[in-house]
Amino acid sequence: MNPNLFQHRAISRRQFFRHSGFSLGAMALGSLLGRVAPIRGSASVAEGPGLPHFAPRAKSVIYLHMSGAPPSLDLFDWKPKLAELHLQPCPESLLEGKRFAFIKGVPRLLGSPYRFEQHGQAGAWVSEVLPHFAAIADDVTIVKSMSTNQFNHAPAELFIYTGAPNPGNASMGSWVTYGLGNENRDVPGFVVLLSGGTDPTGGKSLWGSGFLPSVYQGVQCRSVGEPILYADNPPGMDRGSRRRTLDALEKLNAIEARDYGDPETLTRMQQYELAFRMQIAVPELFDISRESPAMLACYGAEPGAASFANNCLLARRLVERGVRFVQLYDWGWDIHGTGAHDDLLVHFPRKCREIDRAAAALVQDLKQRGLLDETLVIWGGEFGRTPMNEARGGSIFLGRDHHPNCFTIWMAGGGVRGGCVYGETDELGYDIVEGEVSVRDLQTTVLHLLGLDAHRLSFRYQGLDQKLIGPTGEGRVIKGILAHSV
Repeated sequence: MNPNLFQHRAISRRQFFRHSGFSLGAMALGSLLGRVAPIRGSASVAEGPGLPHFAPRAKSVIYLHMSGAPPSLDLFDWKPKLAELHLQPCPESLLEGKRFAFIKGVPRLLGSPYRFEQHGQAGAWVSEVLPHFAAIADDVTIVKSMSTNQFNHAPAELFIYTGAPNPGNASMGSWVTYGLGNENRDVPGFVVLLSGGTDPTGGKSLWGSGFLPSVYQGVQCRSVGEPILYADNPPGMDRGSRRRTLDALEKLNAIEARDYGDPETLTRMQQYELAFRMQIAVPELFDISRESPAMLACYGAEPGAASFANNCLLARRLVERGVRFVQLYDWGWDIHGTGAHDDLLVHFPRKCREIDRAAAALVQDLKQRGLLDETLVIWGGEFGRTPMNEARGGSIFLGRDHHPNCFTIWMAGGGVRGGCVYGETDELGYDIVEGEVSVRDLQTTVLHLLGLDAHRLSFRYQGLDQKLIGPTGEGRVIKGILAHSV
C-alpha cells in the first residue's frame, strides 16, 4: 500500500473534521448519515429510504432478458407487407443517412419465414415459434414500440439496466433494493440467474451496485452445484467455528467502522451475516427437486441441469420468499445469420423452444398462487433487429442486423393490464408510428409500479443526485399499459 494512503486512512474522522474546517466536515458527516440507517431486523448497515413514495402495485420484479436481442419481426410484430416484399431490394429511404452494425451496400428485405396467428382478447399476433405464449396472451401487455439510442449489445444492455451505456452506474435491481429494502433477512434482495452458456454481453456491471453501497449489488446464483460460490464452510470448519469467527470479525470491523466511518465496513459486516444465514436457507430454496413432477413438467425443468426453465422455476421460488428483484439473463439471441449457429431457421427456433414453455409457465404459476398481481414479469432484449437480411460477407443464412429504432417487449402482473397490445410500427417494422416507449419510460414505469418515483429516487454522488433515469428529467409513466386501478 502507498504509505501516504495508509497515513490518510489512519486519520480519524474527528481529526479530519477538526483540521478540515466546519463546512467540509459537516458535508462529509451529512453524506455519511444519509447513507447509514438501521435495516429492519438487523444491525446498522448502509441502507436506502426503505419505504415507497406511494402505494405500490408490485412487490417484486422478475426480469427475463434475452441477451443478444431477439427479432421482434419473427415473434410479435407481424408485417404482411414485409412478407410481400421478401428479398426485394431495400428502399433507399430506409438507408439514407443511416448506419448499421454490419449491413453493407443495399440489403434485401426479409419477411418472416414463420406463420403468425392472433391470440387473446386483443388479437395479438404471435409467431408459431411461441406456441405456449398463446396460453398467457390475456395476461400480458405486448409493447411493440420500444426504442433505444444504443445499437451495440453491451452499451444497450447497460443503458436498460443501469441508465447509462458505460459501466459504473447502479443497476435497476440495486436501485429497487436501495429504495425498498429486503423482505427476507435470510436471502439476498437482488438475485441474478444465468443461462445460455455465458454471461450477457454487458457483463457483471449489469447487476452491479455502482456508486450505491455494495450491499445492494445483485448476487449471482447457480442452478447447478453450490448455489452461491464460497458460501459453504471450508474443510475443517463447522457451523460453530464459523459463528465464532464471524463474531471476532464483527468486533474488528466495528472498531474499523468507528475509527474510519467507511459505510462499506458496515456493508461487509452485513454481508458476512447474510452469508451465514444463507448457508441454511439457500440450499433448500434452490432445490427444485422438492417441486412436484407435474410442476417440473409444466416448466420443462430438470433438477441438476443448467437451463432457463430451471431458472424460471427458481425465480418463482425466490419471489415466494420475499426476494425483491430477480434477473434472468439468457444468452444466445444474436441472430445475425452468419452461419447455422446464429441463423433464423436453425438456431432461432431452438432458442424459442428453450424459453417459450418456461416463460409461459412462470406467468401461469404465479397467477395460480395469487402472486402475479404483486409480481411484475418483464420479457425482452436490448434493441430490435432490422427488416433487412444482413447477409454479412455474402452469407446464405438468414439473419437480421442490430436496430435501435423499434423492438418488442412484454410485461405481465404487478399492475400491468392483461390482454393489451401497446404501440405500433410501420408496415415494414422499421420505425415506430404510434406510442413510442423509450428506455427511460420503461425504467420510470417499472419503478412507478413498485411505488417509487423515478424522479425522486436518488443518491448523492460526486456532487450530483444520481438517478436510474439519468440527470435530465427524462422518463414518463406509460399509463396506457397500467391496469385501471393503478
